Amino acid sequence: MNVLVINCGSSSLKFQLINSESEQVLAKGLCERIGIDGSLTYQPAGGEKVKSEKAMPTHTEAIQFVIDALTDAETGVVKSLDEIGAVGHRVVHGGEKFAQSVVITEEVKKAIEECNDLAPLHNPANLIGINACQELMPGTPMVAVFDTAFHQTMPEKAYMYGLPYEYYDKYKVRRYGFHGTSHSFVSKRAAELAGKPYDQLKTIVCHLGNGASICAVENGKSVDTSMGLTPLEGLVMGTRSGDIDPAILEFIAKKEDLDIAGLMTMLNKKSGVYGLSNNLSSDFRDLDAAAAEGNKEAEIALDVFCYRVAKYVGSYVAAMNGVDVIAFTAGIGENAGNVREKVVEYLGYLGIELNKEANGVRGEEITISTPDSKVTVMVIPTNEELAIARETVALV
Repeated sequence: MNVLVINCGSSSLKFQLINSESEQVLAKGLCERIGIDGSLTYQPAGGEKVKSEKAMPTHTEAIQFVIDALTDAETGVVKSLDEIGAVGHRVVHGGEKFAQSVVITEEVKKAIEECNDLAPLHNPANLIGINACQELMPGTPMVAVFDTAFHQTMPEKAYMYGLPYEYYDKYKVRRYGFHGTSHSFVSKRAAELAGKPYDQLKTIVCHLGNGASICAVENGKSVDTSMGLTPLEGLVMGTRSGDIDPAILEFIAKKEDLDIAGLMTMLNKKSGVYGLSNNLSSDFRDLDAAAAEGNKEAEIALDVFCYRVAKYVGSYVAAMNGVDVIAFTAGIGENAGNVREKVVEYLGYLGIELNKEANGVRGEEITISTPDSKVTVMVIPTNEELAIARETVALV
């Protein structure tokens, strides 16, 4: 079966067409500037990447252009829509309503809409993509795969905040976690590589990108993760602050005359390693280069990031009373060997020994700990699209 994977944003749409038997990516691409002027980047497997400007007033036109590209007589990879057996949609927030992926029905769409307050920038866009696909592909089954679903196995002690209970009772204010498809995919792959049953392994997954989170996976279940009600909690990230003393907000608001919107912009878009580096960059390649030249702020940003990662790893070792595998993934986790080394330096008490030569490899699946290391440390490239395709196939 060929599965079309859709990841819909407010003005963009990423897609991949995946053969579920071979798990080969047949084609992939990106629609950008939807509602503005529109452009489509399309690349069939083994072919050249082609970018074209196309008017995309809505997501429906964007989906139509994706279908046209996939079925094009010259560069397409299928002859007709009949060769697309299902569509898997990434949905950011499922709240407490969804603990697993589901076939999309009108009731499911209504439940997703009810979670809009929890992800106002993402869920409405996800629904737009679902509706557009249903309009153009009415006979094709569709599945919603939720970022938050994997973390619905967290116990109350992990997901409850120290706030008045009424806010949970009335508004479901609690920790939900994100990057669930990535944490699920990487933790399962770690068990395969370790040669141990998934339900008998304690794994810590470090998803380190511009958005970053850590997850403790005990016996195949997420028991804790660093992001919370929103993706702002947890690690210091590219432009997000991560954990801070809440009283800082009142202090800065009074000093800078900021309202709630101004504070949230500061926390989400002006903080993290970008803010720490004195607005130098949120890109770790830029920070590395600047630090190598003696830029003090860049050095601080890198040190703070790695220290926070190591602290979370240590806390999750305590939460699970041990760890078998630590896996690094996502853009920074897969490529920044210096970040991995800095993090592992804090974990000597676990008996970890790093193979520095292996740690120098970028973007490849590899074990970077030595054979005599008491905890296995791996780099596992994430593949959220493949995870979504697998979830989709399992339901249709």
